[in-house]
Amino acid sequence: MPRPKKIRRMRFNPNVYYFKPRGVPLRALEEVVLAPDELEALKLHDVDGLDQLGAAKKMKISQPTFARIIDATYKKIAEALIKGKAIKLEERS
Repeated sequence: MPRPKKIRRMRFNPNVYYFKPRGVPLRALEEVVLAPDELEALKLHDVDGLDQLGAAKKMKISQPTFARIIDATYKKIAEALIKGKAIKLEERS
């Protein structure tokens, strides 16, 4: 039986939910979905300039967990940019 998922603290709530290549209708694009914790990790690390340990503390998770989240986030964003996919920001539930 897997461990229960630890609740992650997320404070950032975006006011947009899609980014897409210009000139291509959204219905014609594949999507890459960023989860709320991935978006929060990206904001803390790259926008706020926190190191992984500081950002992990703000999210109330371990540094290795933060590293896995940010790595997955970078891969998703790179895939969207290179392959021309839309990026959907998943809403918090």
